[in-house]
Amino acid sequence: MEIQKGLEGVVVSETKISSIVENQLLFAGVNIDDLVAENAQFEEVIYLLWFLKIPTNQELKTFKKELSVQMPISDTIITCLKIQTRQNLHPMSVLRSTISLLGVFDPNAEATDEQSTYQQSLALQAKMPTIIAAYARLRKGLDPIPPKNNLSIAANFLYMLTGKEAEEVQISAMNQALVLHADHDLNASTFTARVCASTLSDAYSCITAAIGSLKGPLHGGANEKVFDMLKEIDSNNLNVEEYLNRKLDRKEKVMGFGHRVYKTEDPRKKHLKKLAKELTSITQKEQWYFLSCQVERYLKETKGLIPNVDFYSATVYHCMDIDSDLFTLIFAMSRVSGWLGHIDEQKKDDCLIRPRSHYIGPKQLEYNRINTELHPGGMEA
Repeated sequence: MEIQKGLEGVVVSETKISSIVENQLLFAGVNIDDLVAENAQFEEVIYLLWFLKIPTNQELKTFKKELSVQMPISDTIITCLKIQTRQNLHPMSVLRSTISLLGVFDPNAEATDEQSTYQQSLALQAKMPTIIAAYARLRKGLDPIPPKNNLSIAANFLYMLTGKEAEEVQISAMNQALVLHADHDLNASTFTARVCASTLSDAYSCITAAIGSLKGPLHGGANEKVFDMLKEIDSNNLNVEEYLNRKLDRKEKVMGFGHRVYKTEDPRKKHLKKLAKELTSITQKEQWYFLSCQVERYLKETKGLIPNVDFYSATVYHCMDIDSDLFTLIFAMSRVSGWLGHIDEQKKDDCLIRPRSHYIGPKQLEYNRINTELHPGGMEA
């Protein structure tokens, strides 16, 4: 059997949800550049990924109302979040466990009819921003803030974090970041979700599995590590070139650079770089943008490495005063839209994903039975 490490280049499914064609990312055939240029609402993109078409005004209005109804979380979930505010527990672990609990408290979690699965998807999509914002406040000793039914997902998330409605520029930036992260072909977490869905498991289990995959630093966790790197350089007044050379000499990965699929440029990067420049200027945090540009320039010119979606998103979120260990949770808050579309598509395909492995261990070993005398009770003499 021919082995493709990490399944690189292997096509394992068909999809109508998203594609990467000639270095362009398309959602159900719509170029993300067009979605960003036209200021598409994140809710429109969710609808596009689920129903494979742009909604009409009436369809979008109804869809946003359905999401709004599902946004609040119960006191029981808030109590569970309070328990998880202890130190040394990564926020992604909190999100993973809390999403799993949603399935425990949903009396229809095991239902598989079309209406029930749609309601499960609405609940998972709508409650995730509320859960993340509530946890962010609880761990600081603050009370959670319930969502407003007249705000978008992007605006509501920022409102629930701070208790005040954000400026339009912040809402626009958050909305755009959510759009850009919504889906991305068969990435690791989406593949995880589809593997789980291929067993016909419930949506809560599939999303819990996907979050576990996204948590890793080689996937969604990279944006948190990007800002850790930028802070290390800035706080210690380090020379960028020397710092990066030492890192590379030690064979360490530079988070936020390189991509399995893109070899020339990640099409999402240019939009996030523009956002980073605008937000750092508005918030007087230009050093983070300039520092990021230095890192990008040096690695591209000397190593041919290109920044991916994680690199500039770290600066974008920092300019909104969001703690760096929450960056990956925001990634999940967006990507759940794509996961849910893929879960539904995989279940309709009704094909168990079950690859093979190539065994390289010892063969034909003899089994020698262990000859021990036992007491009547079963314990060795």
